[in-house]
Amino acid sequence: MRKIILSVIGVALIIGAFLVANYLIDNKHKPKPIIPKVIKTVLVETVTNRTIPLVISANGNLVAKQRVELYSEVQGIFKTGSKLFKPGQKFNKGETLIRLDASEYYASVQSAKSDLYNSIAAIMPDLRLDFPEVFQKWQNYLNGFNLNKTTPKLPEIVEEKENYFITGRGIVSAYYNVKTLEQRLTKYRIIAPFSGILTEALVTEGTFVRSGQQLGEFINPSVYEMEVAISKSFADILKEGESVTLTSLDNTKQYEAKVSRVNGSIDATTQTITVYIEVKHEDLKEGMYLEAQLNAEKVEDAIEIDRNLLLDSKEVYVVRDSLLDVISVKPVHFSDEKVVLKNVPNGTIILRKPVPGAYAGMHVKAAINPTNTDSIP
Repeated sequence: MRKIILSVIGVALIIGAFLVANYLIDNKHKPKPIIPKVIKTVLVETVTNRTIPLVISANGNLVAKQRVELYSEVQGIFKTGSKLFKPGQKFNKGETLIRLDASEYYASVQSAKSDLYNSIAAIMPDLRLDFPEVFQKWQNYLNGFNLNKTTPKLPEIVEEKENYFITGRGIVSAYYNVKTLEQRLTKYRIIAPFSGILTEALVTEGTFVRSGQQLGEFINPSVYEMEVAISKSFADILKEGESVTLTSLDNTKQYEAKVSRVNGSIDATTQTITVYIEVKHEDLKEGMYLEAQLNAEKVEDAIEIDRNLLLDSKEVYVVRDSLLDVISVKPVHFSDEKVVLKNVPNGTIILRKPVPGAYAGMHVKAAINPTNTDSIP
């Protein structure tokens, strides 16, 4: 019985192996399934060469066009004025910014003026006797001499003898000594050269100010300048008076400006030229960071495309008979996002958006004005 069972199992294994072998042989020549080929739909546009204005992007910080760093040329106690000397304080043109105590120095000036007056008065009898023809003009000068006002200019000396006489008495040297003292007296009071605002105050009322000490900073908040560095290739293109558009960092505000100055030399290190842009607006503040768009020149017979469409080999993809191909182009200007190209024939169909995995010879389906670009694979 045992032998019969083993024989049956052996025959069954042989028959099963034979059936499996026949199945594998039959399926060996079965044709492989055909995978359907996917043709990508690409966004394209037809080239029409035109005149492209080149726009140069640059950025920088605003600086007041009129600014004064205040320094003291004399020393004395800082006296309180009609307005506080604090940052943010506004002053009109001609108003006193800082006034130092000059009472002691003022007394010395008055003493020198008095000495000059006395010296001229002492020579009047001699002038009456020796130079009667010039006596009257010197008498008029004395009559108009006022110690509380600025010393008037000496009468014009015409004759040589008169010159020797006046100079020999020390009148001329005494006069210029007084004028020097009067000029220095004016430095005890610093007036606003223009209407503006105090942006920095380094001293306070009642403190002792030393000669040469910095006192603060005063600016005109109505006009600002922005300094930007431009490539030297545009040195002959940018001119004074060119219009400029300034944009805030968040692209919410725009300001119209103009090129006020162009530096005449090129930076040897960076090979750039410095351009100064002038702008006026009540919303602007010193130190604001803005981006400038400068109109440089116009390029004839060119097109402008996204930078990511230009290959490293200076080629772009075109569509010919539903196949991708490449053509050589000539880039003439790069911006942050765009590139201006020449040598692209009119009527050429180029890509408008990059295609992942694109290669020359790739089958594509062109879509010029798709209704829903998000659904394009």
